[in-house]
Amino acid sequence: MQNTGKLAGKTIFITGGSRGIGKAIALKAAKDKANIIIAAKTADPHPKLEGTIFSAAKEIEAAGGQCLPVQVDVREEGQVQEAVDKAVKQFGGLDILVNNASAIFLAGTQETPMKRYDLMNQINARGTYLTSKICIPHLLKSKNPHILNLSPPLNLNPVWFKGNLAYTMAKYGMSMCVLGMSAEFRDEGLAVNALWPRTAVWTAAMEMMTGDESSKKCRKPEICADAFYAIVTQDSRKFTGNFCIDDKVLADAGITDFEQYAVEPGQELMPDFFLDAADGMGGIIREQSDKAFAAKARAENAASKGKPQSHSAVGGGENHAAIFDAIGQHIKAKPDPKLKGTYVFQVGGKSWFLNVENGDQGEGEAPSGKPIATLSMNDADFLEIFSGKLQSATAYMSGRLKIKGDMGAAMKLDKLLAQKNKK
Repeated sequence: MQNTGKLAGKTIFITGGSRGIGKAIALKAAKDKANIIIAAKTADPHPKLEGTIFSAAKEIEAAGGQCLPVQVDVREEGQVQEAVDKAVKQFGGLDILVNNASAIFLAGTQETPMKRYDLMNQINARGTYLTSKICIPHLLKSKNPHILNLSPPLNLNPVWFKGNLAYTMAKYGMSMCVLGMSAEFRDEGLAVNALWPRTAVWTAAMEMMTGDESSKKCRKPEICADAFYAIVTQDSRKFTGNFCIDDKVLADAGITDFEQYAVEPGQELMPDFFLDAADGMGGIIREQSDKAFAAKARAENAASKGKPQSHSAVGGGENHAAIFDAIGQHIKAKPDPKLKGTYVFQVGGKSWFLNVENGDQGEGEAPSGKPIATLSMNDADFLEIFSGKLQSATAYMSGRLKIKGDMGAAMKLDKLLAQKNKK
């Protein structure tokens, strides 16, 4: 989407904007010569996540904007108030607030420590409410004020609650702010909307959570930045209370080429959380993904006719044993210090365990200790995942893989499988 200059001179307060989607939004606005406040925690380089408020500020200014980087923990009322006061003093007011700061921990109720529950709810739900509350008096003085929360539609399908309840509650808290505040401030001309990506978006946080093998199934953060631009340049009195999906917003704005946003064009995309298969373009993406898998399977079956089948192309317990044995041997030969603990796999009515630290594996229950995660799937998807043809993150998002326990750790298994399959 081309910039039109509509954000020139506008002042935009972005929480968590030192990297990822938040920074992409800031850079989009900077092209219009907007004033941008980057309010985030990272002032010093993070050992695993690139980007600080100061490095982001340099990029924003290089793109044409003015930037005020402020170190802020959105859980702390005093810090948020001070950051807003500095922004108003430097730029004269506020026009747009982007509530982007968020924390994620994907695990079931029994596997979620309360400190993780508190962190997510304090940053996601409370942080959004607090920052909005402090910014609203200034936003109401703007001619076209907008609040945009990076949060999903309020989908009450139990599938989005059962495996990651604490995270869902925290993100839905952000969405409830949209529902309530849009109604509360509609008559005063303040727009409050939500934006959520149709597919997984490739960011440093996504890489840390799922491993770099997932990148080709993702879109780039720029799709959310373009959707942000399409939303906040609309009349705030006419466009409010909406739960927007990035590609739907852009399609409505006339964008037809979505391959430009793909990390690797032509690849099937990994659907994001909270969107059901029947949801508009989401259904199309899932349908395309299923067709891609089916076509690949047909091609492989046609190519293998008349040839002896290898253990990676047949089902049954003997095949599973051979696969786990191969993975175990790989771990023993090339252990990865980043992988810890034991995983349990429930496949075709049987259970298998795999210790990713020492390579111990076998059929039955894990010999000792609580597994990091239990992964359940059918035989066909087991073969797809363990041969590297289907990524665990994609399988989970499309409902073909069920995970109980630490979901992020489970998704990192793709890296191990990729290494094994390169042999």
